[in-house]
Amino acid sequence: MLNYDVNERKWETVSSEYLFRRPWLTVRRDTVRLPNGTVIPEFYVLEYPDWVNVIAVTAEGNFVFIRQFRYGLGETRYELCAGVIDPGETPLEAAKRELFEETGFGNGKWEEFSVISGNPSVTNNLTHCFLATGVERISTQHLEASEDISVHVLTVDEVRELLVRDEIKQSLMVAPLWKYFAQNKLL
Repeated sequence: MLNYDVNERKWETVSSEYLFRRPWLTVRRDTVRLPNGTVIPEFYVLEYPDWVNVIAVTAEGNFVFIRQFRYGLGETRYELCAGVIDPGETPLEAAKRELFEETGFGNGKWEEFSVISGNPSVTNNLTHCFLATGVERISTQHLEASEDISVHVLTVDEVRELLVRDEIKQSLMVAPLWKYFAQNKLL
């Protein structure tokens, strides 16, 4: 049987200092002691708020995707609807809000599909991935001034092609999509 003790071999935080604090990024420098006694005097952690993303599937079995320019890569890509969990919001509330704001889609049946981390080595946040089935367009987009997003309804074959060709670059979206395709024998 596999060991699921999340505190096994846990490191001790000896000291902690914030180097940079902004709403979307905080950098912390810790001194840590490993279980074997080794002290690492400078271990850096990037703190982010928790995020959500949504695999949104219509009653017809199509997927609601967005396309937007990603400055870091300098490319426009297909993505799942996603965003930050606002203070006081549950992950489900954030997921429903993000899908509605970015795409105008809503309703349907919702379930938390997985909870993953982009890089548990040096980041402290989690991404809550939701599966929303039977969604429908209920409004237009309600974008923030900093968002430039187009909405696309894709078939299973089109999403499979994006996955197989590595066209979706956001790993926190690729992982739950592959899980969905594997569980539903869509490969």
